Amino acid sequence: MNDGVNGVALTVFILFFLAVTVMGFLAARWRKAENEHSLDEWGLGGRSFGTWITWFLLGGDLYTAYTFVAVPAAIYAAGAAGFFAVPYTILVYPLIFTFLPRLWSVSHKHGYVTTSDFVRGRFGSKGLSLAVAVTGILATMPYIALQLVGIQAVLDVMGVGGGENTNWFVKDLPLLIAFGVLAAYTYSSGLRAPALIAFVKDTLIYIVIAVAIIYIPIKLGGFDDVFGAASEKYTAAKAGGLVPLEAGQWTYATLALGSALALFMYPHSITATLSSRSREVIRRNTTILPLYSLMLGLLALLGFMAIAAGVKVTNPQLAIPQLFEDMFPDWFAGVAFAAIGIGALVPAAIMSIAAANLFTRNIYKDFIRPDATAAQETKVSKLVSLLVKVGALVFVLTMDKTVAINFQLLGGIWILQTFPALVGGLFTRWFHRWALLAGWAVGMVYGTFAAYGVASPTQKHFGGSAKEIPGIGEIGYIGLTAFVLNVAVTVILTFILKAAKAPDGVDETSPEDYTADAGDPGVEVELPPATAGTSH
Repeated sequence: MNDGVNGVALTVFILFFLAVTVMGFLAARWRKAENEHSLDEWGLGGRSFGTWITWFLLGGDLYTAYTFVAVPAAIYAAGAAGFFAVPYTILVYPLIFTFLPRLWSVSHKHGYVTTSDFVRGRFGSKGLSLAVAVTGILATMPYIALQLVGIQAVLDVMGVGGGENTNWFVKDLPLLIAFGVLAAYTYSSGLRAPALIAFVKDTLIYIVIAVAIIYIPIKLGGFDDVFGAASEKYTAAKAGGLVPLEAGQWTYATLALGSALALFMYPHSITATLSSRSREVIRRNTTILPLYSLMLGLLALLGFMAIAAGVKVTNPQLAIPQLFEDMFPDWFAGVAFAAIGIGALVPAAIMSIAAANLFTRNIYKDFIRPDATAAQETKVSKLVSLLVKVGALVFVLTMDKTVAINFQLLGGIWILQTFPALVGGLFTRWFHRWALLAGWAVGMVYGTFAAYGVASPTQKHFGGSAKEIPGIGEIGYIGLTAFVLNVAVTVILTFILKAAKAPDGVDETSPEDYTADAGDPGVEVELPPATAGTSH
């Protein structure tokens, strides 16, 4: 690894960073709203984005700096098992085609800003809504932290911040500056900032991957040599090589399926979805988002290239930045590092906005200040978005990077437990609200304790997300096992509670709300009473 600062790469990186910073602040003037003091405007971009803006925003949301670093890093360290991200993104698009348009329609009709808003309206339960909100916030925090880990990996490879003996403030100053800029333009421009920057981010990523997939194999002697070197490494390490070991196939399959179910449960995915201007925008996006799966497959191949190039790093997360440093001319290495860095800023901004909206609408508004006005809601959400980013920064600066990664895996287990309430609620009112809450609790407790018992070479607890599946004996994804328990408890208790005639909540939605579009008569957004200063 280069011990000095790569001046050319750093200069290119800084130029791109300055460009997107300017764009972030200018975004406040882009599609400027008549009333900026509402969550619809600050947190959802006025619900006005068309197909391409939404596509870039969702891509910026789902394909992050951590994806850029971690997917090929998993291939580099563990072999073909790291490819699980490719099939799960293929699985997720038909899934979201069935429910995202319904969620957009009912949210547009009733002015819902978060998934918890919908759950409260559908089941008439603030308790269930609170559970979904808290889960979303907890799952999002380590995800934001990992975006900062992605930036830090790039800075390390460029030699910025000094060595291990450097004063902590000097070492972390570049990350602090990046955080400060991100916090400032997110506070100022809301969702419009990441929406605008996403164009630059995705364009850079496509360029870098297209160049890498052609240029690097040529320098390494072709794909035969790349796959040959990878196979030799895995065979020597008895890691399964280019095909996952039989013992790991259950883990591979359950992780892919569980991750597909969880992906669009994350608050930032829903925030990007609800920012679109029509139901048809969502439907079109689900048909073109698979282009990102193609990109992800090509991105994963960089892990094999890092092996063939002889990249040696103690932390696999540095493998791809180091590959770019070693293989590309300095100026293009700077472009690649900028793609990763900007790829961290976009999702971190959306994630912090989504978490802040959950707190504001479903904790502050529901339980602390029911009479909050729209302007007060927006102010609180802006402040909370800053606090969320500060928490993520503290997490990154004070804890080992593997801890951040494993807590993100735990977040995936947690967020999957909101699936029955959200997706189930979009198609049926049969589930009882208390049963859904009990099922969520069982899934959360089982998932957390099961993950707590998983050890790794660097951690005694929370060392992974796979464990033996009770009753089957195979090693599988903890989140999916917890989800099955969640659904089982929900179904059984629903039968019991309905038989006991337990009081059900009031459903404020109607069947036609789930298929309505923006242009339909009488389907303009019904702003919640918060805008008038009354209880919601």
